[in-house]
Amino acid sequence: MSVVVVGAGLAGLTAATDLVASGVEVTVLEARERVGGRTHGIEVAPGVWVDAGAAYLGDRHTALTALLAELDLKTTPTTMTGASRFALGGEGQGQTRAGRFPPLSAVALGELFDALDELDRGVRADAPWLSAGAARLDALTAAEWAREHLRHPDARMFFPLFLGEMMAADPADVSVLHMAFYLRSGGGIRYLNAFAGGAQEDRIDGGAHQVCRRLAAGLGDRVRLGEPVRAIHQDGDGVTVVAATGSVRAKAVVVAVPPSLADAIDHWPGLPETRSGERTAPGCAVKVHLVYPTPAWREQGLSGWSVNARGPLLSTVDDSPVDGGVGVLTGFVTGGEAHRYAALPAAEQREQAVAQAARLFPGLPEPIGCHITDWVHERYSRGCYAALFGPGDWPRLGPRLTAPHRRVHWAGTETSTEFFGLMEGAIRSGHRVAAEISATYRWRDIHD
Repeated sequence: MSVVVVGAGLAGLTAATDLVASGVEVTVLEARERVGGRTHGIEVAPGVWVDAGAAYLGDRHTALTALLAELDLKTTPTTMTGASRFALGGEGQGQTRAGRFPPLSAVALGELFDALDELDRGVRADAPWLSAGAARLDALTAAEWAREHLRHPDARMFFPLFLGEMMAADPADVSVLHMAFYLRSGGGIRYLNAFAGGAQEDRIDGGAHQVCRRLAAGLGDRVRLGEPVRAIHQDGDGVTVVAATGSVRAKAVVVAVPPSLADAIDHWPGLPETRSGERTAPGCAVKVHLVYPTPAWREQGLSGWSVNARGPLLSTVDDSPVDGGVGVLTGFVTGGEAHRYAALPAAEQREQAVAQAARLFPGLPEPIGCHITDWVHERYSRGCYAALFGPGDWPRLGPRLTAPHRRVHWAGTETSTEFFGLMEGAIRSGHRVAAEISATYRWRDIHD
């Protein structure tokens, strides 16, 4: 029994590891010259790595925590000690506040969160397209919903910032059904939005990229880099996978790449339905890491956390290493602002980020490093955190999300109705598809 896995991110490498453990012959083809997919580590100082992609996890991410234990990787708490900074315009401009609650109307934000809670409780996480009122929710974008339901200016202003932080989404890009599903899938709005006790409680010590590196090391020469897959052709006996340097023959294929990349492969026979739709948008995220000699904001009693109405950095967090040394301030550029910022020349990107950090945290020295990761234009991801389903997507794409196309099987965080868009969802999808292949082929083809 032989299987080709397309994509060496968390989903693909998890599936490959499970399949090898069950005695399957596996070849992993990865387009990039690195493994990791939408996890990516950058060394910003000797021995200091930051997460340029996926980074955070919480106690409900059980598949990820189990994998970390297997790989002997540790976690470290996300640093949130100290006051927060808010630059929200008007009276909120440049304010320092204890905790993370912004200097906005508590009543207005409470009503916003209650409305979002009501939406996500009404959606079926396992099959959002079958939810009561799904057609109505699917027909509206989140931007249209906000215009209809959010009356207070504070709620209207804060909503796109919140959606950018949670989903890397512009409200105009996602359906209300997808927004509600995403929140429900991830554990609810309060869990997703929380550090202590929530989905952002911990980071992987030394960087999340280590997970894929260690999985790939366990697979050895089964992983082939620099091999973008061009075509997948099926016949009665198996599958031929055409990559950059040649073809690989197998009994089955796992495609573990984002939906638009899966659609770009030449499938024969053709897919009965594409994996993405006309309204499917890429996750809009650019991640900025500013490196300083020390985390100087802590000297002023600040946590490094900020929320900002104007970009480029719509939020920041302290990602400094636990054992001291340099200070790392991570900035998130999301939604529509990510497109604007990604289009700037590199020098202007750096200038804008550094200037904004200096306004937010007065007294910061000039950074000793600035690292910008543009996921908007990343060729082999086409966005981050995950694909954004727009109006019309869930009713058409949902029923076929995990349904195999003959010998082609699907993995990736976008195929998981549990923790969609997160590392946890990717890993769960890898376990699912490996079990699916074993059940489908193991006994039928054992003598082939």
